[in-house]
This record gives sequence, structure tokens and C-alpha cells, in this order.
Amino acid sequence: MLLIAFGTRPEWIKIRPLIDEIKGEIPYRLLFTGQHTDIVDSSLNNYDYRTLSINEVTSSNRLDSIVCSIMLGIDEHLDGVTHALVQGDTTTVFGVALACFHRGIKVVHLEAGLRTWDNQQPYPEEFNRQSVSSIADIHLCPTKLSMKNLIQEGRHHNSEVYVVGNTALDNLRNQLPNQDYQVLVTLHRRENHKNIVEWFRVVNKLAAENTDLNFVLPIHPNPNVLKHKDILVNVEVCEPLPHHYLLKYLKDSRLVITDSGGIQEESAYFHKPCIVCREKTERLEGVNEFSWMCKTPSELTNIFNQLKTHKIDKLLPCPYGDGFASQKIKNILCQIIK
Repeated sequence: MLLIAFGTRPEWIKIRPLIDEIKGEIPYRLLFTGQHTDIVDSSLNNYDYRTLSINEVTSSNRLDSIVCSIMLGIDEHLDGVTHALVQGDTTTVFGVALACFHRGIKVVHLEAGLRTWDNQQPYPEEFNRQSVSSIADIHLCPTKLSMKNLIQEGRHHNSEVYVVGNTALDNLRNQLPNQDYQVLVTLHRRENHKNIVEWFRVVNKLAAENTDLNFVLPIHPNPNVLKHKDILVNVEVCEPLPHHYLLKYLKDSRLVITDSGGIQEESAYFHKPCIVCREKTERLEGVNEFSWMCKTPSELTNIFNQLKTHKIDKLLPCPYGDGFASQKIKNILCQIIK
């Protein structure tokens, strides 16, 4: 029996195509930890899943609460489980992987091997994924570069490492980019909270100067972001969008401004130029061809003006996968889970 655990919307978006692929061929149990309860995609309601509640009074630190709640509440979900699959780098991923390691359950890590080599960039995700790499028995890497990272760390000596592509792109197969009159903006990472006011002011100014483009920003519910939304008077600010609506905006975009890793991958698939508002990225494969780094708000205007008429060569293959990762993973899991 395979346990598939997740706690956030990005995790769900990336495991959903895999669940659809293995259904009826590999016995599995789906567990939602509830790390993010307010922005999980509504498509989850179409699946049979169990829940594990986060006890907020466990600690005054929410990250501690997530890990403690998983460690103390997971046993009832592990009956007959031989392998656990976790996706990415959230605190749910770390907590579930550690709990399974303590119980002798083999850990399968989806989207393994991404690195910035800086535990503060992004925080706490870089620590989480490096820690899970030391626990995992099977590493499912999206790219050759992520596989190379694991081999350099020596992970291949006592575990199995595969390159499979990114499952996020499986959701995009047979979809085509549409118009190019939007600018999709998403900014929410912890590292940007300290200067989110400056980011918002520059985005708002760009929207005022480029009236031929419609700037859209689905506002993140984190209070450190939400409390500054009134700065964006020239931007269409909306509530967090279901994934299929977000993709519509992405497909209609001229370019993208984001600090999201998943949107970096999706914009590359649609050949939309992507400005990455971070000091470091773990997705180096597309830099300077599909994405461009913008480390500070003061750089954003210049980079935007350079890219707003830029067209990515349609013959360049997406560096993060071909949209068939789930099929490759199913074949691997069928050999492992009898």
C-alpha cells in the first residue's frame, strides 16, 4: 500500500495527475494534512482522502505545530502502508518523511534534488528538501540537473534516483497559450515579506505605465501580504484562484512576474517570459531563456521593459519536462510496490 501525503495546494496540483495515472493499478491511500486549508484546489472534492488536523496549540510556532501534529497523528493512517510518497519541500513533506523514517516505511520523494544551497533561500523549503533527501529511498527528479545534485551528494549510493520530469506539466498537456494582453503577478514568499510594499509599489507603477496590459494579482491570504493590497490601485486584485482559472490567466499573459516555483515551470511550458522575484532560484534550467532573475524591487522596471516585447523561441523545449512525468513514475512504482 502506497500512502500519498500532501498539505498545500501546490503539492495537490502536482500529485493529482499521478493519482489519476495510477488509479486501479497501484493500491494507495490519500492523506491531506491540512497545512493549507483555505487555498486548496476545489478538485480535491472529487477524490477519496483522509485528513490529519494541525493542532495549532501544540506550539506558538506554526512550523513546529505542523511537524508535531503529523508525528503524533499519522499512525492511524499507516495500517498496511509500505511506501509513502511526498511531493516537494513543504513542512508537511518533511514531517511525513520523518514520521515514516521512524517507522521503517520507505519514502518516495517526488520533485527531488532541487537546490539553492542556502537554507534561508527559500526558508524553510531548502532545509526541508535537503533533509528529505537524506531520508528518501526513491528520488524522483524533474531534471538531469536535480539528479546531478543528488549524485554529487552521494544519495545514489543507498537509494534509487530517477529523472521523470515535473508532474505539474502533466496538467498542461494539450493546452495552448492564447492571447498576450495580461501580466500575471504572484508574490507571497516569506523572503519577500520584508519588502512586499516595495514590490507592490513597482508593480502598481508598471500597471499605470502600461495601460495596454491588464495586470492581475491573485492576493495571497497571508496577513503579511494581504494587508498591503490597497497599494495596488492600478492592478486587478482578486482572491486566490482555482488552478484552472490561474492557468487561463497564465495562457493569456504577455509575461509573468512571480516568486512561485510552480509558476516558473508552467510559464516555461507555455513559453511565457517569467520574471522571478527572488535572490536565488532552485530552477536554474530555464534561467535567461525562459526566466529572468530579479533580486530586488529596484531592478523590476528595467527587466520588465526589456521583456515586455520578448518572444521565447517556440522550438526551445521546456526544460522542466514534457507533460508525461506521471506515466514514467507509474512504471517505476509498479516495479517497486508489489
